[in-house]
Amino acid sequence: MSSSRTDPTGGARTIVVGVTGGIAAYKAVSVIRSLVLLGHDVSVIATEAALRFVGKPTLEAISRNPVNVDLYEGVSEVRHVSIGQSADVIVIAPATANTIAKLAAGIADDLLGNTVLASTAPVVLAPAMHTEMWGNAATVANVARLRERGMTIVGPGVGQLTGSDSGAGRMSEPDEIVAAVLLALAPRDLEGRRILVTAGGTREALDPVRFLGNRSSGRQGVALAAAAAARGATVTLIGANLEVAPPPGVQTVEVVSTADLAEAVNEQAPGHDTVIMTAAVADYRPRFVAEGKIKKEDQGESLTLDLVRNPDILSDLAASKRPDQIIVGFGAETESDDEALLALARAKIARKGSDYLVVNRVGWTSGFSLPDNDVVVVDSAGDIVKTAAGSKSTVAHRILDLLVRPTSQ
Repeated sequence: MSSSRTDPTGGARTIVVGVTGGIAAYKAVSVIRSLVLLGHDVSVIATEAALRFVGKPTLEAISRNPVNVDLYEGVSEVRHVSIGQSADVIVIAPATANTIAKLAAGIADDLLGNTVLASTAPVVLAPAMHTEMWGNAATVANVARLRERGMTIVGPGVGQLTGSDSGAGRMSEPDEIVAAVLLALAPRDLEGRRILVTAGGTREALDPVRFLGNRSSGRQGVALAAAAAARGATVTLIGANLEVAPPPGVQTVEVVSTADLAEAVNEQAPGHDTVIMTAAVADYRPRFVAEGKIKKEDQGESLTLDLVRNPDILSDLAASKRPDQIIVGFGAETESDDEALLALARAKIARKGSDYLVVNRVGWTSGFSLPDNDVVVVDSAGDIVKTAAGSKSTVAHRILDLLVRPTSQ
């Protein structure tokens, strides 16, 4: 399996990271590091307040570039304009309430404000502040105004804040911010495409309390839906018991069981030119579902379940697809040997009849519910056509690269 981290956006880009004066500034170091490791040229603009929290040497060492602070440095190079003009994307993490207010008002009294105003690049903001500040009417109005202007707002999350406080306002984790930056960089090469994605894990009821299920969180499928939407596709997401929020702007259909999923897929697939079956589907379901809770007092020392096979949604879909449709299946395997894993992938795509099959290794400590993934993609002939490793957003983009028509490459 691949171990390299690949930039899904098509090569190194120039990224400006603005760091402002909040305690969450320490997280910006991880954001910068991840973007550098992905091969991007990262230029850091730190406010004077930010340097009270994170030292300039740290930011320079991690970014591998000088850190820009003073509005009046590099005047002969017109640096207050040139940095913004050269940026492919600007991310501000943390974005304090003060920074958000100044951006909303168009105030440019420091280098960061000038850079944003002088740039036509997409802007990603990761707010960080106390709960009361985040909920203040002024901040709410400022954030709404920035959204209307097309800026991407990541978070904030809910959790521990400075001191003993806890609540909304915690800056999103670095991997979430990096994922949003990569989405902002994504090419619009899937415009006009209609893509259906399934995600999560189906559950088969045993009684009103219990079910048979799996450990899939839906992260990879949601990442695929978000990446496809960012690249211009019209996306429908069928989510089975998702543990993560669906991406904004994506039509979402919620299901529970494999039968529910099959019904939704059959209804939605004809209206889409690509179907990506990421959901982990239960192969079996109980023959009978108890009307009341199954009690151990009634069962003795053992309980025998009578299970019957569920329909094979991927096989049925591949068998009935239109000639112009692309069907992408997923296979999660516990096989530890790479060659044996590849053999399982080739056997599975031969049985299923899909156009592509994405196979990844899962286990007690890999695959499900984790932020990263490592996959191999084979085509209908069993040939390896893609490998990808890294964040699930990165992997999503690599898979979507297969769908780009040659004329748009």
